[in-house]
Amino acid sequence: AGSGSNQSNHMYKLGPIHQGIIERGSKTASDSYILWPAKIGAFSLVMGRHYRNTDTSDLPFSYLIENSNESFLAPGVNLRSIGTIRDAQKWPKRDRRKDKELLDCIVFNLLSPYSVQKIIKGTEVLENLRKISGPASDYYMYNSVKMTNRALEKGLLFYKLGLTKYLGSGLVKKLETSGYSNEDEMREAIAPSPDYEGTGEWIDLAGLLVPKEKVSKLIKDIENGIILSLDELNKTYRRWKDHYFQWSWNWIVSKLKTEEGIDVGNVSVKQLIEFIEKWKNAVIKLDKMIYDDAKKEFTLKSQTGFGIDGKDKTRISDFENVRGEFTNHPAVTEILGHIDKKSRQAEKVIERLQKLQCYPAN
Repeated sequence: AGSGSNQSNHMYKLGPIHQGIIERGSKTASDSYILWPAKIGAFSLVMGRHYRNTDTSDLPFSYLIENSNESFLAPGVNLRSIGTIRDAQKWPKRDRRKDKELLDCIVFNLLSPYSVQKIIKGTEVLENLRKISGPASDYYMYNSVKMTNRALEKGLLFYKLGLTKYLGSGLVKKLETSGYSNEDEMREAIAPSPDYEGTGEWIDLAGLLVPKEKVSKLIKDIENGIILSLDELNKTYRRWKDHYFQWSWNWIVSKLKTEEGIDVGNVSVKQLIEFIEKWKNAVIKLDKMIYDDAKKEFTLKSQTGFGIDGKDKTRISDFENVRGEFTNHPAVTEILGHIDKKSRQAEKVIERLQKLQCYPAN
């Protein structure tokens, strides 16, 4: 929360009955205000004062901005923000717990079944708005917030890139780390687990990302006296955490089929190569957007306040001594390194898949 962030949490008549939710990874800027009840979507940024009861829970990674006492939404824009990437990197680094058995089971992943299911829902929301109001509309209204036509179109692009990035990252990693020597073995290697758990809705359980079906079953087990102690409860949480990546893969498999038309049980090498190329392009495009966003931190405007007793040359020198040069900044070199790493990873997996066509299954 930024300094001076505030919200109204009662009606002054019947007491504190208003409630608001700011979902996982969201932030409020300095002097921001939200009128409860309201619900802010995951990994969003709230700036300004918002006097309507907004609900942006189906539009994650957004900017909620005030302009002339109106609430404007820029959906998906946080997917290309260097601030979002920095947050995702610093959260696990700040977890300095040393115990072998951590009581709080936390999944720090930025993109996950939880957040990407919201990206899919957000895409559906934006497409429906465009369909109902027409693509020529200047503005769109959604749950007490306003969206410009340009913001909606860019939101669709950001969500498409984010979805491709997540699904592709899971698939490429699976293809890269699994053992196989022909197409049948490859399909078997990327198959979901036999129970196929985790393909439905996911929720954020105080930092632990888990399929909703698991939580529903846990509640019934507690009500029916099957789970009777906190120790049993904690063991359940740890078991869920241990299964996170398997359940995540099951979810990815289901979405590869519904969103990309890729059935891992019958997929061809050609299909996989085409999608990996699509994934690589999406990753590079997002990374270049993040690179451009980082560059804003090194503009002349950002240098205001440096060089207290000198002119331009002194100001620039002072700024560089404090922040460093843009091209050498750790965040910038990491972005460029990520582009190179993912490009090489894609080429490596594609080369491996191409060899399977030379040695088909018997």
